Amino acid sequence: MATQGDGERGGGVINYIIRRVLYALPILIGVNLITFALFFVVNTPEDMARMQLGMKRVTPEAIERWKAERGYDKPLVFDASKQGVHAVTETIFFEKSAAMFALNFGQADDGRDIASEIAKRAGPSLAIALPVFVVGLMTMVSVALLMVFFRATYVDAGGVVLCVALMSISALFYIIAGQWLVAKVWRLVPISGFADGGDALRFLLLPVLIGVVSGIGSGARWYRTLFLEEINREYVRTARAKGLSELQVLFRHVLRNGLIPILTASVAAIPLLFMGSLLTESFFGIPGLGSYTIDAINHQDFAVVRSMVFLGSALYIVGLVLTDISYTWADPRVRLE
Repeated sequence: MATQGDGERGGGVINYIIRRVLYALPILIGVNLITFALFFVVNTPEDMARMQLGMKRVTPEAIERWKAERGYDKPLVFDASKQGVHAVTETIFFEKSAAMFALNFGQADDGRDIASEIAKRAGPSLAIALPVFVVGLMTMVSVALLMVFFRATYVDAGGVVLCVALMSISALFYIIAGQWLVAKVWRLVPISGFADGGDALRFLLLPVLIGVVSGIGSGARWYRTLFLEEINREYVRTARAKGLSELQVLFRHVLRNGLIPILTASVAAIPLLFMGSLLTESFFGIPGLGSYTIDAINHQDFAVVRSMVFLGSALYIVGLVLTDISYTWADPRVRLE
């Protein structure tokens, strides 16, 4: 049966979510303004047209035609020739930047709808990011628990040295070495490409493996520090005094209490999984959001880059809000004031 306290706590959670969303709006507006300034003040629509059409032998008529076709022939933020709200709405800022708050990303410079491209490419990005996230988290926690169990031994010292070594290697090295050894020398998987359905598995095995291995060093070392802080607390000594074995103490108490920061960090990372990996998708030819962003940068498609920056900022803020909410639910000592 629900109590009055449960109702008050539920109302407090809702009010907290509303406040955090309202706090996030100025951040999104600020990111939008900065992005707009970078793209349309540093690079004017005329500069964008010249870069797309070619710097040499571009006529003024071609530039004006390119601007008109893509809606860049309007004033930047204010049209003095219009009356009322039209002076603000019929501008490049409102049509290209403010419209993104309604998830209207417009069209890329090549004419394709950006929202449709994002929806189509989110699947391949998740196909890589989600297994890397789940398998990587389980692997890092397991390695950290192993080092804590054998703390102050050669196993622990060797694990720390290995983690530092793995952290010191660039992610680009893992990708190139993995493609050369696993795909080219051993010929176990394709070196790049993507397919739909069940055939996608053979294209995803190597990127997922590289994503997990490249993150073990930093993740396992961080979780080891977290578990070592917990294992020296008073409740752990009490559990040992009651006759519990080291394995029971480690899994029943240390891991359970260490799951709170693990949970909050994991929840914060979930929205960012949709953004994909820039390096991995580009090198392996995965048609996800990461490669979409890289291609847009290479082709200087400012509409796509601007949309991806806004989407990434929005997802990051969503992750922070979810982190705070999950922390209050995971730790009963925390209350939403």
